[in-house]
Amino acid sequence: MNAADDKTIVREYFNSTGFDRWKRIYGDGEVNKVQLDIRNGHQQTVDTVIGWLKADNNLPELSICDAGCGVGSLSIPLAVDGAKVYATDISEKMVEEGKDRAKLTLGNEENPTFAVQDLESLSGSYHTVICLDVLIHYPQEKADEMISHLCSLAQSRIILSFAPKTCALTILKKIGSFFPGPSKATRAYLHREADVVRILESNGFSLQRKAMTKTRFYFSRLLEATRN
Repeated sequence: MNAADDKTIVREYFNSTGFDRWKRIYGDGEVNKVQLDIRNGHQQTVDTVIGWLKADNNLPELSICDAGCGVGSLSIPLAVDGAKVYATDISEKMVEEGKDRAKLTLGNEENPTFAVQDLESLSGSYHTVICLDVLIHYPQEKADEMISHLCSLAQSRIILSFAPKTCALTILKKIGSFFPGPSKATRAYLHREADVVRILESNGFSLQRKAMTKTRFYFSRLLEATRN
């Protein structure tokens, strides 16, 4: 399967059955035990990123691009805390849901600014570029291109998460336990941390902070890198 096919599958999935599934996971309604575990894991990753940004005590001064924003789980709280957020996703349905949630939370449609875009079409310049739980849908070669493009948009900092390629997770993936459930319809790609760090460094960034979120069904390595 080539990268173009992966992108098409991701777009179609998150505009159909995937949207219904992940809308529930990213919400606060009743879900099954597996979905609740993934919800909690994703929220831990979001909370870690917010904690990093708040620790710098300058959120109201920042422009942030949330690439692959989903329903706004990160974009909305960052906007609440004063950051100027540009939120994009490949899925039109995800973006519309994000807009609705932002309006309910903030009472306006000005910030975050939501748009339907894939990573390759993103343009502009932002203090910080963030991309959470997106790279899992793409093979390493395509992920390298995406990371390089996101680096070109970041004035100062980039924050990425990905499913790390370890022996244990590779085994879990092979036996079908990594992303269980009949509604899972996209490929799950694991990435070596060393490969992600290499592409960041080749684009002029240095690793500053990292964290790992690990629940029963959710695994995510989080990296923060700043421009040299």
